[in-house]
Amino acid sequence: MMTTLTLQATPQKSIPGDLAMWFFILAELLVFGVLFICYGITRFADPALFNAGQTHLHAGQAAWNTLFLITGSGTAVLAAHAIARLQYRQGSIFLVATFASGVLFVVNKLMEFASYLGQGYTLSTDNFWMFYLFLTFFHFLHVILGMVIIAAVWIKLQQGHYRNGQTAGVETATSYWHMVDLVWIVLFPLVYLIR
Repeated sequence: MMTTLTLQATPQKSIPGDLAMWFFILAELLVFGVLFICYGITRFADPALFNAGQTHLHAGQAAWNTLFLITGSGTAVLAAHAIARLQYRQGSIFLVATFASGVLFVVNKLMEFASYLGQGYTLSTDNFWMFYLFLTFFHFLHVILGMVIIAAVWIKLQQGHYRNGQTAGVETATSYWHMVDLVWIVLFPLVYLIR
């Protein structure tokens, strides 16, 4: 009596999203890492200046921005899972929620920037304000790019893309949003809290 073996194919593991986006994410993390190291070295050379500058920052406002970005990461993951389960309406709602969290971040950050600029703080005020404004504005631009990517994914979803579990675009957008979130989670305590 012969027995037959049934071999089941094991799913191949791969990184989520597009490989090109991962190279871009790694490059961006490298740039932010170098900027954070430069910030740390400059801060170490003149801690009194940086401590004095931090007393003028709105840490509470920045904490709200942390909450907005973390919420956006959560809804981005929920969108990717919903779309993978062919729950397109639910995925669409979660993408809108992710975009909305970005809008809340942008509006809050613009109010913060307006407050500092209204007080006369600019890139040329001193080293603290140069680093603070450059780092946070550079990150701000990444949030806007993340919102553009999320909006593009939402539009493609409305046009019928990502059917039959084709979620690479959604995973790519979610991966980028997580990078933006990760950078802020480092930036927030580094610039606003650590003395």
